[in-house]
Amino acid sequence: MYPLTLGLAIENRELWEQVQGCLSGLPFRVIVEHQDIGDLTNLLDRLERMRPDVVLVDISTWKEPLEGLTSSIRAAIGDPMIIALNVTAEAEAILGAMRAGVNEYLYPPLQDSLRRALERRAAERSRRGQGAKAGGKTLGFFSAKGGCGATTIICHVAAELGRLNQKVLLADLDLDAGMVAFITKTKSVYSVLDAFNNLHRLDISYWKALVSNGIPNVEIVSSPLALACKQRPKDEDVRHVIGFVRPHYDCTLVDLGRSLSRMAMAAMEEIDEACLVTTLEVPALHQSKQIIQTLLDSGYGKNRIRLVLNRTPKRLDITPGELEKMLGLPIFCMIPNDYPELYETYAEGRMLNRNSELGKHMTRLAVKLANVQEEQPQKKKFMLFG
Repeated sequence: MYPLTLGLAIENRELWEQVQGCLSGLPFRVIVEHQDIGDLTNLLDRLERMRPDVVLVDISTWKEPLEGLTSSIRAAIGDPMIIALNVTAEAEAILGAMRAGVNEYLYPPLQDSLRRALERRAAERSRRGQGAKAGGKTLGFFSAKGGCGATTIICHVAAELGRLNQKVLLADLDLDAGMVAFITKTKSVYSVLDAFNNLHRLDISYWKALVSNGIPNVEIVSSPLALACKQRPKDEDVRHVIGFVRPHYDCTLVDLGRSLSRMAMAAMEEIDEACLVTTLEVPALHQSKQIIQTLLDSGYGKNRIRLVLNRTPKRLDITPGELEKMLGLPIFCMIPNDYPELYETYAEGRMLNRNSELGKHMTRLAVKLANVQEEQPQKKKFMLFG
């Protein structure tokens, strides 16, 4: 059963005890407990930080319009399942709650009805999380902290997959400091924000007008040119765009920036595998551990997280086994440190030489991620005559 996380906002003692009694026998984790529904600001802040899959709200003493409460919860954490709890089963109260946008309206006794509602949600989330969705494979890349090199890696992985005749989309969703356009030398008057702002007209013709073609077999949609972009798309808009583009490519690579932003968490529901790029710096490893735990707590399967150790020195102060034990994940790939090669690459305005040591590691990573066969160089044929 999918490991749901729950947020409880319950004042009524009877409802609280019944919920606790029901949850004691179910494999779900309560990550928010709030017993003062009147303190809405504090509740929303805790929900936004913890982002539970399901929110149980006691509406037995709620006097304000319920639409405001449900919209505030969804604005804080996207699209959770909202279960309204009440001590009455009056038809008017049930109808009002449903019109306000709750997913379920439950009243005592809660044991069976709450269990069934949570099991339905768990089954739905489990179906979402099993394997790749319809269309091509979608990979999300993000750095444990700024400067770990996720953008450099994703750009070279995209180029290598294009060389292997994969039809690739490289999408820059780092709205704060997107560098995909710089590394790939892409120039476009459009950005991914144009897709978010024009969902009503988003079809394949409009999409093709947004992307650029700077690398063979790779289409690129960049982040806005202006740094520190204040506009943030809604969670459902992020999922909509990723879900729209994935059937049109063999592989969609999404640069999610640094750490786990709210937008990155929204995108995760459409991402098949998450590539966490870290270095051996202590702050990066600390942040990596936090990110991994957050993903696991949100129900993102451990088998879908790819740990990429970047800029590894020739001599490690810690063994790979010790590192894997500390982070709770196997190392998917180790990429060596080569500052001189990268410096020369950027200074000359080009991508890495794929025959360099660093370039070869990027090729191997691309092949491993996409599970495709690397082309082998053809042997020269020697002829006796002619």
